[in-house]
Amino acid sequence: MKREIIVGSRKSKLALTQTNWVIKQLQAKFPDQHFKIHEIITKGDQILDVTLSKVGGKGLFISEIEQALLDGVIDFAVHSMKDVPAELAKGLVIASIPKRETPFDCLVFDKANRLSELKKGATIGTSSLRRAAQLRKVRPDLNIHTIRGNIDTRLKKLKEENFDAIVLAEAGLKRMGWLTTELKVERLSENICLPAVGQGALAIECRENDQETRQMLKAIHDLETAYCVQAERTFLRELDGGCEVPVACFATKQADHIQLAGLVSSIDGSTILNVFESGSNPIQVGKRAAEILLEKGAATLIKDARENG
Repeated sequence: MKREIIVGSRKSKLALTQTNWVIKQLQAKFPDQHFKIHEIITKGDQILDVTLSKVGGKGLFISEIEQALLDGVIDFAVHSMKDVPAELAKGLVIASIPKRETPFDCLVFDKANRLSELKKGATIGTSSLRRAAQLRKVRPDLNIHTIRGNIDTRLKKLKEENFDAIVLAEAGLKRMGWLTTELKVERLSENICLPAVGQGALAIECRENDQETRQMLKAIHDLETAYCVQAERTFLRELDGGCEVPVACFATKQADHIQLAGLVSSIDGSTILNVFESGSNPIQVGKRAAEILLEKGAATLIKDARENG
C-alpha cells in the first residue's frame, strides 16, 4: 500500500489554490497516490502591520514550512518561487518547478483604468520595495503606502482604505480566477516594473534524501521554466538580495540561449542600475549579470536599502 503523502502549504486562499493545483497535476500522473494537505502559519502571515523589508526578509514565508519538512511532519511543500530565499535550509532541495504562470505585476484600480490615468498624487498600495522603487521612477508624484495581507485582503483594502490602485502579481489573480471584467487591471510591462526573481513560478521543496518523493515530483518539472529561474536565482544569490532590497530580474529562453534583464534600485527609485545579459549557461548568465551591477555600484544601493528600508 502506498504511503499517504503529506503536503505542506500556507493557509491563504492563493497558497491553497496553488497547492491543490500541484496535487491535481500529480494525481493525473499517479492516480493511485493519496495526498493530504497540512496547513502551516508562517511568520510572514502573522506580522501584517509593517513592510516585508522590516519583518526579517529571507525565509519570511517558508521557514516554518522548511522546519516541518526537516521534522518529517510533511513530505513536500508548495511555495511561490519569489518567496524562496536563494539558499535553502540544509538537507532540503527544490525537486520540481512546474511551468511558469505569467511573471508580470499589475495594477488593480479603484476608479481609473490605466497608470497614465491616475491623478497626480494618487495613493498606491504595495509592500514591495522593488515595485515601489520602479513606480516612483516613472511616476515620482505617486504616494506609495504599505499594504499587507493575502491577495483577497488587499483587494478588500483597495475599496475600504481609499487606495487609488494596488500592485499585485498577475499570476496570483490568474490562479484564483479573478482576472475578470469586474476588476480594473493593467499589466505592467517589464519596462515599467521588472518582476521579482522567480515571480509566476512555483517551487516544490522536499527532503534531499527522500528519493521516492523527488522522483514523483520530477513528473511535473518544466525544464524551460527551471532554466530561466536558475539564472534569476543565481543573480539574486550573487547580489545577496532579498525582499528587503529593491532587486528585480527576469529571464527568458530563446532557442538554446538565456536572455536576462536585471536591476538594483535605490529605495526612492532615483537611482536604478540595469543590466542585460545573455548566454547558453543560466548560472554563468546570472553570475555575470550580478557582477556587472556590482561593478556599477550595486553593493552601495543594497547596503543603503538594508540600513534605511
